Amino acid sequence: MNYGKKSVSSRANTGGQIFTGLKKVLETREDLSVYYTPGIAEPCRVISQDKSQAKTLTIKKNSVAVISDGSAVLGLGNIGPEAAMPVMEGKSMLFKSFGDIDAYPIVLDTQDTEAIIETIKNIAPGFGGINLEDISAPRCFEIEKRLTDLLDIPVFHDDQHGTAMVVLAALKNALRLTNRKKETAKIVIVGGGAAGIAIGKLLKYWGVQDITMCDSRGIITCDRENLVASKRFFCVDGSGDIAKALIGADVFIGVSKPNIVTAEMVRSMNTDPIIFAMSNPDSEIIPEEARRGGAKIIATGRSDYPNQINNVLIFPGFFRGLLDAGITQITDELKLVAAEALADFLPHPTEEAILPYALEKGVSEVIADSVRNFKKI
Repeated sequence: MNYGKKSVSSRANTGGQIFTGLKKVLETREDLSVYYTPGIAEPCRVISQDKSQAKTLTIKKNSVAVISDGSAVLGLGNIGPEAAMPVMEGKSMLFKSFGDIDAYPIVLDTQDTEAIIETIKNIAPGFGGINLEDISAPRCFEIEKRLTDLLDIPVFHDDQHGTAMVVLAALKNALRLTNRKKETAKIVIVGGGAAGIAIGKLLKYWGVQDITMCDSRGIITCDRENLVASKRFFCVDGSGDIAKALIGADVFIGVSKPNIVTAEMVRSMNTDPIIFAMSNPDSEIIPEEARRGGAKIIATGRSDYPNQINNVLIFPGFFRGLLDAGITQITDELKLVAAEALADFLPHPTEEAILPYALEKGVSEVIADSVRNFKKI
């Protein structure tokens, strides 16, 4: 089935996936006078005296900007702002469907870090949160950090932290099913970009101690020249390729590119290995091959196999909770709370269901509750 051609056909006469709506239909002269001039002047006066009132008197209360420069679109690479727009529309659709959040797709015709930061800072007053999307590493790290410091609304890079939270939830249940402990599990992460770095950092915060990080050059070693800070955090002594890193490992987490792991490499891992092959649309190793290598639990980023690791399980509910609770800073502790809430959504996980199905009802509300309750602690 060619899903790509189908999606193009379905868009052809609709102009995309989302549209704006009205909370009040304008039918009378009185309606016009209340909702536009002169009535609209009153909330303007109130907000001019107290900017915080914008969160209750305007769409800021329930709005998120989904912003990309098109530099690292999943599976497609640096395709530019116009070509990235369908993904931002789709993300906005998911925000509305699963979090009842009004999300606005915005693409920027620049990949300059300073220009992106300045642009987002200048449009931020109209939004309750910022969701950064498909911005390449290492620029994405600086952009997120500086915007977090500059703005009084939550800033979230879903490719980093949404992915990390869903992976943590999946790993918690996978370790439980294979009788492993996070403190002693040997984990190999392949992919030194935004997702891989964020996964590694959140797993370390959770309590994982043994992580080997690989990129396109193999194991990230401390003696490399010009090693960026994000990778240096995970560097080790010694050297080797992915095959060497996987020998005796308990868990493989892939956020890199297709067909880089073989059944033989899986056989070299510890007994009952856990394989998270999340490259899209084609995995680092296809599930059938991983199974031939003896994998006990297999997860991918795809919806046509069991155990899909999909960010939609986290970000709509996470932002719903942030907006409701008025949280302005996203911490590692908050991400951990949401990830564990996702893992615990399934009281009895199985080898082919370590996470809820991406469209399962109730998941977003559980995540939102975990965030709202965190605020109360």
